[in-house]
Amino acid sequence: MDLKKVSEFLTPALWLVGGLMMLASLASAAPNPNFHIYIAYGQSNMAGNGEIVPSVDQATNPKNFLMLASHNANASQRSGKTTQSIKTGEWYPAIPPMFHPFENLSPADYFGRAMVDSLPGVTVGIIPVAIGAVSIKAFDKDQYKAYFSSAASYIQNWAKDYDSNPYQRIVDLGKKAKEVGVIKGFIFHQGETDGSGTEWQNNVYKTYKDIVNALELDENEVPFVAGEMMNDPTGNSGQGSCCSSKNGGIAQLKSKFKKFGLASSQGLKGNGKDPYHFGREGVIELGKRYCSEMLKLIDKTIDPDAPAVNLVDPSQSTVPDEPPEEYGPYGEAPAKIPGTIEVEEYNKGGADKGYYDLSKGNEGGKFRKNDVDIYQPNMGLVVGHCQTGEWLKYTVKVEADGEYEISALVASDNTTGGFELYMDDTRIGEKIVSEGKGFTSFTTVSGGKASLKAGEHELKLEIVGDWIDIDNIEFKAVQSDEPPSGIDAIRLNMTEAESNFNLFDMQGKHVASFNASGMDAAVRMVKEGVKGIRQGVYLVRSAGKMGIKQKVVTYEK
Repeated sequence: MDLKKVSEFLTPALWLVGGLMMLASLASAAPNPNFHIYIAYGQSNMAGNGEIVPSVDQATNPKNFLMLASHNANASQRSGKTTQSIKTGEWYPAIPPMFHPFENLSPADYFGRAMVDSLPGVTVGIIPVAIGAVSIKAFDKDQYKAYFSSAASYIQNWAKDYDSNPYQRIVDLGKKAKEVGVIKGFIFHQGETDGSGTEWQNNVYKTYKDIVNALELDENEVPFVAGEMMNDPTGNSGQGSCCSSKNGGIAQLKSKFKKFGLASSQGLKGNGKDPYHFGREGVIELGKRYCSEMLKLIDKTIDPDAPAVNLVDPSQSTVPDEPPEEYGPYGEAPAKIPGTIEVEEYNKGGADKGYYDLSKGNEGGKFRKNDVDIYQPNMGLVVGHCQTGEWLKYTVKVEADGEYEISALVASDNTTGGFELYMDDTRIGEKIVSEGKGFTSFTTVSGGKASLKAGEHELKLEIVGDWIDIDNIEFKAVQSDEPPSGIDAIRLNMTEAESNFNLFDMQGKHVASFNASGMDAAVRMVKEGVKGIRQGVYLVRSAGKMGIKQKVVTYEK
């Protein structure tokens, strides 16, 4: 045998084998044990309702605190002063807002900062997926489709950032995160919408367990820390708390999980505007309390031999600018009359086409990414900070010729804030003026009547008095003047307190008005299905001479 020839043959062969082995080794390199990654999910308080102070929150981001972007967003769309665009599935410095580009400061922001401070040598990463006002069903892989099919339109639009499947977005990002680090736990804040009873508790655990299974994690090693609802009225302008009664049920989640922590809300201040959301101070402290609980539950061992986390810095990468919107209805079709028009769903097309706004920026930072001021005073959305001369336009479809009653759900701290309506540049109805009971006291105000022609039209809402907040505008067909008979005649003879009822969904939106012979009868009617409502939980409210009465009712088809 010619050993020289064998040697000449083996040398390149060995190099090839060695190279393949090196590549295989690199491809299968273990995730960095010092890169701790946390999944943050829930609804509006997790998504971010604290005020962002750019000089504090966006200029002093720790280098070892990162976020895995859960959606695309151009720099111009993001709140505060950050100029960084983000792209789904890439790592970035964790500069708020981490969730939707129009959100604000989240507990996840200061949870991550506190974890970094508590564990020198560790890099912390956040997977942020949350949607304001959603049910826990939005995160359930078996219920999300049915839930979103009947959810409010603004919730559906928020969900589009996650391709309308928040569960799958968490799983997809979790798999990507596991390539470079270790998923150490979950932080969670949700429940204002659908309560904290046994069904909710089971659904919360199911969403966690489904994600854990999909990511091939061990629930004995991956803790779940839930946050309490706001329970201290301090800083809430006397509004109190919407949901502190649910904290007992949230604490009972402990029986479902192998490793569970509870971030207390005791003493945390609200935003001073509504009974649902923490203010900046409360958000920051809640984040630190999440950290304290998580540190009790995780393995804090640091590997001194692991390399520093050194992901590619994508700070210079950009997301292509979106093409300008074409003018037209916000939804897939014009808003229908008779029906309710949600004022935040004004036409697409941008400034001077779909809207005209005097102040730069979205004060409130919700739902839309342009200059119209949209905020969330309760579980729903309103257009606020309205000044004389501003306007919004809507493409509407009137179903039939006829006379229509106009009303609007509005709030203000004065009785001069108001607006007028125009249909195809012709004034309709009467000027709508707030009753001036305060910006947290929304009341339905009449706008008179208008004769409308069937077909597609352009409705314009023009502000004619400063500082009115507007939730929705409703058009009702005027009933015939023929004398009523049967049950309608009986209802006309009822007292006001007995006969008039309004129905609201759990986002605080008015969905129906009807008559009934007392609260018990109204509850029965809702359970049997008031015309036009979908399956869900509703608030029935009467407002008559005997005062306000209300009850929560569940309608199941």
